[in-house]
Amino acid sequence: MMQLCFHLDHAASLPYFLEKTTFKGRVFMTQATQAIYKLLLSEYVSKVSVKDMLYDEQDILRSMDKIEVIDFHHTLEVNGIRFWCYTAGHVLGAAMFMVDIAGVRVLYTRDYSREEDRHLRAAEIPQFSLDICIIESTYGVQLHQPRNVREKRFTDVIHSTISQGGRVLIPAFALCRAQELLLNLDEYCSNHPELHNIPIYYASPLSKRCMAVYQTYINSMNERIRNQFANSNPFDFKHISPLKSIENFNDVGPSVVFRVDCQDNYFKCGASRKKMHVLYLEVTLMNGLTAPLNMQVHYISFSAHADFAQTSTFLKELMPPNIILVHGEANEMGRLKQKLITQFADHNTKIISPKNCQSVEMYFNSEKREKTIGRLAEKTPEVGETVSGLLLKKAFTYQIMHRLKHMFESVESLPDEESEGPAFRVHERLTVKYESEKHISLHWRSDPISDMVSDSVVALILNISREIPKIVVESEEATKTEEENNKKAEKVIHALLVSLFGDVKFGENGKLVISIDGNVAHLDKLSGNVESENEGLKKEWVRVAFQWIQNAVKPIPLCLSSFPQVFFVFPTSS
Repeated sequence: MMQLCFHLDHAASLPYFLEKTTFKGRVFMTQATQAIYKLLLSEYVSKVSVKDMLYDEQDILRSMDKIEVIDFHHTLEVNGIRFWCYTAGHVLGAAMFMVDIAGVRVLYTRDYSREEDRHLRAAEIPQFSLDICIIESTYGVQLHQPRNVREKRFTDVIHSTISQGGRVLIPAFALCRAQELLLNLDEYCSNHPELHNIPIYYASPLSKRCMAVYQTYINSMNERIRNQFANSNPFDFKHISPLKSIENFNDVGPSVVFRVDCQDNYFKCGASRKKMHVLYLEVTLMNGLTAPLNMQVHYISFSAHADFAQTSTFLKELMPPNIILVHGEANEMGRLKQKLITQFADHNTKIISPKNCQSVEMYFNSEKREKTIGRLAEKTPEVGETVSGLLLKKAFTYQIMHRLKHMFESVESLPDEESEGPAFRVHERLTVKYESEKHISLHWRSDPISDMVSDSVVALILNISREIPKIVVESEEATKTEEENNKKAEKVIHALLVSLFGDVKFGENGKLVISIDGNVAHLDKLSGNVESENEGLKKEWVRVAFQWIQNAVKPIPLCLSSFPQVFFVFPTSS
């Protein structure tokens, strides 16, 4: 599963999906998305009544341990399916995923924006050819006003209202949009001294907590913010303060209040994307008295979704043969589909707008390509010529190599007096000795070619019997006991953990105590589980680091069986 951003319409069901269903797959998201995911969902759970609660805080914490972080442009592979992600704009950490299945490439944009704003980069344009583009259609054929026009309208309305002694309430319904508006207004106030004494607040504990995340991921933002951060923290606002509660609000004159993630009932009005109509002529005050409603409503969109101009330009750059429209109201999606059909009429582009839960089937007649390796690759076959060999398939890739009987061109028997028993030499590199009915030993000096030969000989031997063989590792100096190997491995693991985290001590019950920036984590060496009282500590980083080190240091688990035994002998001089 690939999580594209932290907004609730993307992420709110994830704890339920991971903890309340039979899903056993893997989940990937970017680091910034994971950081805000936990804060946002904890806030969400705190506002949901018990009877409507699908999951609790503990489910969110457990889901965090199952999330795997992916970096932008870093390719991962699961069961032969390769995928990587690009910056999507929209919000901090938002990603577009490219998925490669047997050579068929699918780009899933979901929420994206090709407009660079005050702190976010624009969505990237992948430099790969696509077969399918699954793209959002939120705004259909609508066009956004230029950003500078919207910003001027925004600051003009605020300045005008304050100049008349009024108060401004700004409902910013989404994280990231709130940060964008705060950056805009703080800069405007810096350039207008007459506003320096006007109280400006943002009333959201969630936004305050998320500010720390924004400051952590400055390098994920655009060049403007990164350059500004070199001199000062752009999210350390000079003219805007957090409002802890309504009791701390001194309503005695002009003021501005951002209410982040607020609901429609903060003021009695109906809303659409284009305009708002005031429904009430008077309001009830806190003392019970009524007063005439003296309020203006201005709708200025700072949405970070692509409009038609961005969508059509983006698709012209990519020119995918198949376009699937998602994430949009049915009428807007229909209008967008018709306009794109007209726009791509000369390119035989297939455009689909499926309903929710509707399956879409596509068929691709892709050629299967097999790579020849070894001696088969020395000569290019003629057209129509049959190539005979062993076909190896891994996921969606194929390779052809010589049949096993052709692999070993040189197999010589050794005299009994030289080998003290039946033996033969393969490729003048590997010696195979028959020690007894259930004991065969392999001797070679390690180098890439000899290692490959030994691997293939072992594969042949292991296929002699259906039983899983027992593999024992020997050294020419001495056969070390399993206990000694484990002690040596533990020392190496401890040293590598110290090099990564610094302070690593041995604790009780075989656990390691790791101190990271003053936070303490307890690592269980047997299970690999990490415990910490500090929720901010990246337990997943510690767990994954330990797993990687353990896999690298400790030998492959030895299988248990009685036939045959294969001894690997490594020379000490190599």
